[in-house]
Amino acid sequence: MTETTHHTAAGVQAAADRILAAHASGTPCEPVRDLIDGPDAAYAVQRRLIQRWLAAGRRPTGRKIGLTSRAVQQQLGVDSPDCGALFADMAVPDGAEIPAGTVLQPRAEAEVALVLDRDLTHERHTVADLIRATAFALPAIEVAGSRIRDWDITLEDTVADNASSGVYVLGNRPVRLADVDLRLCGMVLERRGEQVSTGTGAACLGHPLNAALWLADAMVALGSPLRAGDTVLTGALGPMVPPKPGDVLEARIDGLGDVRVAFAKEPAEEPAEESAGESAEEGS
Repeated sequence: MTETTHHTAAGVQAAADRILAAHASGTPCEPVRDLIDGPDAAYAVQRRLIQRWLAAGRRPTGRKIGLTSRAVQQQLGVDSPDCGALFADMAVPDGAEIPAGTVLQPRAEAEVALVLDRDLTHERHTVADLIRATAFALPAIEVAGSRIRDWDITLEDTVADNASSGVYVLGNRPVRLADVDLRLCGMVLERRGEQVSTGTGAACLGHPLNAALWLADAMVALGSPLRAGDTVLTGALGPMVPPKPGDVLEARIDGLGDVRVAFAKEPAEEPAEESAGESAEEGS
């Protein structure tokens, strides 16, 4: 093993350890870009995280696509999306409440979700391959999160951090692709009835299927092709919204219906007298 390779491997492990510690503690960490060099190393970090989570018994349910907005790509100096893994414990039922602290530094966005019923294993896929492999589409809210302090991220940071994943909420009325125009579908995201984000399918790389097509090819290149049963979050249709405790968000996407999620209020702090008493008992 060369010195460079050893340094890269050590950096990948150190970056994975830093992010896993932030997951475990609930406290954001410093960026990891100082430990790794380039997207390949960042995806190597992500694979370390996924391996650890699979070993812990988490069940994979699909993939999410990030950086589908041209403006965000320009901000981070990249020219393509990125991707991360979804797990069953990240899925929140439509209308349910997310407990406080579940997602670090949450930001919510409305998306189109695709659910596959065929594997996508070709080195290069066509739109026809993707349409044939898609069982149905659903409206979705992704609540992204970052283990990196203050969202101070580059491409390497977000890729290493499982594409800044948090939790996701799916609508429950499946729609066939033949029955909706995903490019022209309008999206409105509301907070307690007030519009906080709007967009269309065209905001997602020109068409949500374009994003999914990129993902299908990328996952083959990464050695983990998309499989039947996978859920694919195709990317934001409009600006992200930082939810506050007590918020209720509802997304409506033309042709797909609506989906909503609530955010629990912060737990009330214990009275000072009680805390002081407990401290005295602990010290005795």
